[in-house]
Amino acid sequence: MKHLHGTDGVRRVPSDRATRPVLSLRPLLIAVAAACAFLAIPVLHAQNPRPTDYQVKATYLYNFGRFIEWPGKVAAAQGGSFTVCVLGQDPFGPSLDATLAGETIGGKTVVAKRISSAEESGDCQILFLSLTDDSRLNKIIADLDKKAVLTVSDMSQFVKRGGMIQFVLEGKKVRFEVNLTATQHAGLTLSSELLKVATAVKRDRD
Repeated sequence: MKHLHGTDGVRRVPSDRATRPVLSLRPLLIAVAAACAFLAIPVLHAQNPRPTDYQVKATYLYNFGRFIEWPGKVAAAQGGSFTVCVLGQDPFGPSLDATLAGETIGGKTVVAKRISSAEESGDCQILFLSLTDDSRLNKIIADLDKKAVLTVSDMSQFVKRGGMIQFVLEGKKVRFEVNLTATQHAGLTLSSELLKVATAVKRDRD
């Protein structure tokens, strides 16, 4: 299982997994005492290069699945796998499959799937949108209305346009913003650990 790890430390991992980010949960020893870090930039074995942004984002996608609760009836109906889907041009390449390989969430095997339309998202728990034409976004968000699918993207203004989680860069670090209104509308429950480390959380009043 992947855990969350601080940004400055380096830890050894088994040689057959040395090319994958290693993460660990630990207290976030900054402004808020006892707050828990959900995810910091993963670090690799000292002999390996720093992970790319999309390796980091792939690890985030996996960890989102661990820190979000889907409605019980929906989870049961979606079968024996936990599916992370990519809609549009795939920016991950093999890194998403490598990150998810051998992992489970809630007793389900985690798998990656590439789809070409929102209509194919019926068995997706997480949907990463990678659109070269952002004029499609409004229709896709509308098509997914009230469906228990976590939408994630690094498109500009994604959370302001109804998406749920948007990747952003702070300096050279990958972070994320959350549209809590959209996740609640879809019946998803986000853990407090996830919300504490989001760079911004959008609510109805925002």
